[in-house]
Amino acid sequence: MDKKKIILNGSIPNSNLKKLEELVELFEHNKKQYTKASYDESNTRSDFIDKFFELLDWDMRNDQGYAEQYREVVREDKVQIKGKQKAPDYSFRVGGQKKFFVEAKKPTVNIKDDIGPAFQVRRYAYSAKLPLSILTDFQEFAIYDTRIKPKATDKASVARIFYCTYDEYLENFEYIYNIFAKSSILKGSFDQYVEENKKKKGTSEVDKEFLKLIESWRSDLAKNIASNNKQIDIYGLNEAVQKIIDRIIFLRIAEDRNIEDYNTLAGLAEKFNIYKSLDEFFKLADKKYNSGLFKIEDWLSNLKIDDKVLKDIINSLYYPKSPYEFSVLPVEILGQIYEQFLGKTIELTKSHQAKIEEKPEVRKAGGVYYTPQYIVDYIVENTVGELIKNKTPEKISEIKVLDPACGSGSFLLGAFNYLLDYHLKYYIQEKNLKSAIKKSKIYKAGENDYKLSINEKRNILLNNIYGVDIDSQAVEVTKLSLLLKLMEDENAESSGQLFKYSDLALLPDLSNNIKCGNSLIGSDFYDGENLSLFKDEAKMRKINVFDWDDKEKGFGDIMANGGFDTVIGNPPYVDYRFLDNDQLNYINNKFESTNVKEKWNLYILFIELGTHLLKKSGLFGYIVPNAFLVSDFGISVRKLLLNNTSIYSLIDVSKLKVFGNVATYPVLLFFKNQSSNNKIKIAYLKNKEDLFINKFDEFEQKKFKNEKLKYIIPTTTKIGDFDLKDKIIKDTIPFKDCFGSIIWGTSITGFKSYKINKAEYIKLSSAKQKEYEKVIQTADIKRYYISWQDEYIQKDIYSKKAQNEFIKIKIVIARVTKKIQATLDDEKYYVGKSTVLTDFKIDPYYFLGLINSQLLNYYYYINYENTHMGGGYLRYDLPYLKLLPIKKKASSNSKNKIIKLVKQMLEVQGKYHSAKSESEKELHKKKIDILDKQIDQEVYKLYGLNSEDVKIIEGK
Repeated sequence: MDKKKIILNGSIPNSNLKKLEELVELFEHNKKQYTKASYDESNTRSDFIDKFFELLDWDMRNDQGYAEQYREVVREDKVQIKGKQKAPDYSFRVGGQKKFFVEAKKPTVNIKDDIGPAFQVRRYAYSAKLPLSILTDFQEFAIYDTRIKPKATDKASVARIFYCTYDEYLENFEYIYNIFAKSSILKGSFDQYVEENKKKKGTSEVDKEFLKLIESWRSDLAKNIASNNKQIDIYGLNEAVQKIIDRIIFLRIAEDRNIEDYNTLAGLAEKFNIYKSLDEFFKLADKKYNSGLFKIEDWLSNLKIDDKVLKDIINSLYYPKSPYEFSVLPVEILGQIYEQFLGKTIELTKSHQAKIEEKPEVRKAGGVYYTPQYIVDYIVENTVGELIKNKTPEKISEIKVLDPACGSGSFLLGAFNYLLDYHLKYYIQEKNLKSAIKKSKIYKAGENDYKLSINEKRNILLNNIYGVDIDSQAVEVTKLSLLLKLMEDENAESSGQLFKYSDLALLPDLSNNIKCGNSLIGSDFYDGENLSLFKDEAKMRKINVFDWDDKEKGFGDIMANGGFDTVIGNPPYVDYRFLDNDQLNYINNKFESTNVKEKWNLYILFIELGTHLLKKSGLFGYIVPNAFLVSDFGISVRKLLLNNTSIYSLIDVSKLKVFGNVATYPVLLFFKNQSSNNKIKIAYLKNKEDLFINKFDEFEQKKFKNEKLKYIIPTTTKIGDFDLKDKIIKDTIPFKDCFGSIIWGTSITGFKSYKINKAEYIKLSSAKQKEYEKVIQTADIKRYYISWQDEYIQKDIYSKKAQNEFIKIKIVIARVTKKIQATLDDEKYYVGKSTVLTDFKIDPYYFLGLINSQLLNYYYYINYENTHMGGGYLRYDLPYLKLLPIKKKASSNSKNKIIKLVKQMLEVQGKYHSAKSESEKELHKKKIDILDKQIDQEVYKLYGLNSEDVKIIEGK
């Protein structure tokens, strides 16, 4: 073939291009031979496909000798079991993490038009939550966007984003190389390409789609069971539905991993009285797995469930209805799906009909938000990873890892996975290998390929992993997730290892490791007068007391041995008002963190609980909202941490949108459970990659004594900024103490529908006009001026309290601007979503000079970067405004000077905005600039700042 002239970016080695050209010419020269039926897939892979990907820098044969979990390319032999292929041909990985799959075919397969191969690769990659994957027989090459949900009837072109034939490789190699070459992936080009194309029509990630599926199962099962079993109560109904779904999912995954015979469940769905057949299968599974997942319970076995419901559920898990390939569906993703699933519960109506409702705390929070895997991994690495570093498996077996609010088990899964990787890496070291094989710690699964034995994985799980959750369904999901992780590498080939010992069932019973109960409330809740609460069984179930020191029902042996070695997790962010008075009284007597007048959140109790559950020197790692660092309700827990622990890392990740657009502003908090004057590593991350490069500022913990931890939301790398904060807050009172009333204007849904313009207002009758008032919104509020937009609002949408505040002389502060914008309102405007201040305890003109100053703008900017938005805009939210430091005590001369300048400013602003000519405007603008500078200078003096301090502020 003719050589093609290619213009490349210089990133591809010339030797690679030369080899590609030779490979293409070889195929061209012998094309007739390669396109015969006798030329099989195995030869295609070794002769062409392997060599092609070597030109993309991949170590196809593991020549570098990496351990199995870190090898770059995982190959799967072509094995058909009952007509079902085991796994994709190649999995390409970086650092052990899958990036994309390649499905290989022989050249006689029509890649361009055959729907089967396209569906196959899309199904694998979609289930594994991989965004892109490749289908090739070398003669043809196709790239698919595998975020688009596959259907068995899709044409081969659906979701295909690139296609070429072998004779077009040279002209397209730059494109392929810049996305799929290992070096390109390490530079971020693969992720960048995916991110740039994520809005593509039809993309629907596997977790969201599978969630919809199991939610439909829950609804159908709940309604059918409630209808056919009138004796079942709400608790039994929830439990039955959860267990049936868990069991079916587990067995279906076992089928795709070839631990159970493929199509077993499908075969049961063809029988009469499906539930009876299923229950018999569950009993066999109980003997085989012996994990508690299939525990025989007569009440559950005796349920009546219509065949159609179960048939539809089971068939939705098989080809052609199912787009899911369970052998590659990551357990972590299943956990994320269940996290969302557990946000709803089944309720029963008076007529015993089932309905699905969102849990109250979830409804209040606006949904369920699971912790991203990279955050889980980071917390695990900096707690569990630190504890086990350089330790032997014998020593590690003594380490106890706890998540006291484990939810669906994502943190425990992360810890278990970390421990598995560490153990395998330890055992395959040359000095340990022979002994590890002899003691059945590992076994050889292939050339230079070793795996942990099922027995070793069981021991790690039982020795190291512990969890508690108040929700019984969450506990069952955590157990299910851990059991699936235990089985993750198991398949028919390793069945000899699975059942090597006749007295050893496949899976462990996790009832002593993962327990159901209220981590915050013990049985002493019922001491004394509260004994009467025994009569309220519904409340008892809801409170669900848990005694940590109880040897049978809690973790008495561990607590007697000093406690847990590490506590990790993401505790519930639940407002204290979800607790009733009995619970509040108990908690107030048990925890120091609630000794505050302000409203507080349950996560601060879980921080304090960590100090009680940890061993001396144990490690703690949580992701929590940063509000406890800046709000008054966090004072007690801050004092507790500063006096009794060593905070070794505090990382603000609020800019990373960890929980989407939810306004939680999270931080990662790490401490050692002992008091010492250590250095706190502080970081404020602006992108995900920064989490892994360990760029920190360090500050001595003693610097934060006297409750100053609230000023360290890490926002700056300049020590000058940090020191300047202390100077600014000296001899000040918080903003909130300057006013008798501080309210929001409104955040009423449908605000626009209650609003009219001046032309519409004039048309109204005088009686109707009385129902409306002039209204201003955040965009109308300027520094020292209100720019009313001739708008009126219907009064009755506001509470009487708000209306009473609006008719007072008030200060208003805009919510979203580039700098704080506040002014005095003596026109009695009603107010949109902005801050309203009345009942002054401080001269309003003096306050206006301070709040509009560069100094307080600077202070807000560096302290509350979680309020930063795109384009330089900030949200001026009440919780943060309330904390701004206001100089109350000032010499009358200084105070009067600021008041005089502010009054002049208000007057000049009025003239500027009413000026008719440009020259007049320009004159007043100069006056405004001069007054601004004079006010700033007076404020600097008031706060005792010097010229160097001013340079720092005005440099922002």
